[in-house]
Amino acid sequence: MPTATRGAAALILLGALIAQAPLAAAYTPGEPDRGAAAPTTGPSTAPTAVPTPTATPTPTTEPTGTPTIDPEPDPTAPTAPDDRWPAGDPVSEPPTANSWTEVVQQVIRTAPESSMLRATALADRTKQVMRCFKLETENYCLGLGFVDQLPSGAQLTAMTAAPEPAIGSRSADGDAEQGIATGALSPAEFVTERSSLSDNARLDAELDEMQAAWEGREKARSLRELEVPAGTSDDSTAPTTAATVPPTPTPTPPEQSTPASPGQPKPKPPVSAPVKLPSSSYIMKGYATSQDKGYWCGPATFQSIDWADDNQKDTQASWAKDLGSSSSGTGISSMVKQTNLKTNWDLAAGSYIVQNVGHWNTQKFFSVHQSHLGDAKPAPVIEHVQLLKRYFPYLAFNHSGHYQVGRGYDAKKGTIAIFEVFNERRFNSRGNATDGPKNIPASALFNATLANTFQNIGL
Repeated sequence: MPTATRGAAALILLGALIAQAPLAAAYTPGEPDRGAAAPTTGPSTAPTAVPTPTATPTPTTEPTGTPTIDPEPDPTAPTAPDDRWPAGDPVSEPPTANSWTEVVQQVIRTAPESSMLRATALADRTKQVMRCFKLETENYCLGLGFVDQLPSGAQLTAMTAAPEPAIGSRSADGDAEQGIATGALSPAEFVTERSSLSDNARLDAELDEMQAAWEGREKARSLRELEVPAGTSDDSTAPTTAATVPPTPTPTPPEQSTPASPGQPKPKPPVSAPVKLPSSSYIMKGYATSQDKGYWCGPATFQSIDWADDNQKDTQASWAKDLGSSSSGTGISSMVKQTNLKTNWDLAAGSYIVQNVGHWNTQKFFSVHQSHLGDAKPAPVIEHVQLLKRYFPYLAFNHSGHYQVGRGYDAKKGTIAIFEVFNERRFNSRGNATDGPKNIPASALFNATLANTFQNIGL
């Protein structure tokens, strides 16, 4: 599993504090070492088992706990980032980094100083904290993840400029907001937390995030280039077949051919048949969890993911410590980092990444889930949604940004299976019993992801 080389990180930090630009050019750190020792924090027993659940080629009946709602798109929901954020020219194209050394140097050169950040308005800090880099062919923005299109400065500023809804206010669909933040950081909270760190700690956090991105750049490229099969005439359902997303593409050496005899046709190269995915698949049965605190959706989601990996149910408190969770919530880059570090799911699916889905559509969103959860080595998806009644009708109230476990799908019904880790009634006597396995229309889950300002997932 990828881990940061702490000795090299110490040199980097020292160089950044003394003279960032000159030392960054001279410093030559080693490439990330997948064999480096993992930190000693967290559960004492490291996972030893490769995930055992496997997809079956035949449809599997899975109870939802609540009736499955029709998978109709929400006409009031945003369908693209431009519908929600002001237009503007994209941020300047970052220089291309072709090695981990170059990534480190660029992060150091562009790192803002704490004194400058703290003297800057929150909305303007976003452009410094959520900086973008180009990893070979792929663009990655801190906090946002891999993006198909670079955001504009106005879009970045708007993410933290919009005020958070007040407790008890009315939402767009007329329902009273519930005063419980379920536990995913908002952009304002993410920028505030990063800005409050010392120069050393913030640079360390940025390098940790960028290391996971560097390890997963090939997966990001395969997702960007994924050709989604044509859907049916009924757009309310997801396609029943999906293109396979190779998690770790490897270059194929050119074929060595010998000249054919005169008058003989040249042999044709073999044609690879597309992998046929099952029409439905579910993993992690029996590993549902419910969050212990109102702002612990991150630790609860990770508890479920890790428990299904090694069959050891570590406490949410231990995962909250490893994830750096606070009363403000948990960052998705921490969820991805710990999945790569503490579980074997990345061996099945390739190194986990933070992937922005703002320029996707419902078909691509479903197709990626189908490939991730339905191939020979299925692995969970870290769903990152806005927990609103319009998308999750089992709720009695609207809530904040939230994590869920993506753990299956049914192509015929157009649904994605999740573990809902938030039990509304546990934190409000007027709430509903909401935790457990659910089947959500793909269009609803996609629009709930777009409704979250980050518009990203972990996979």
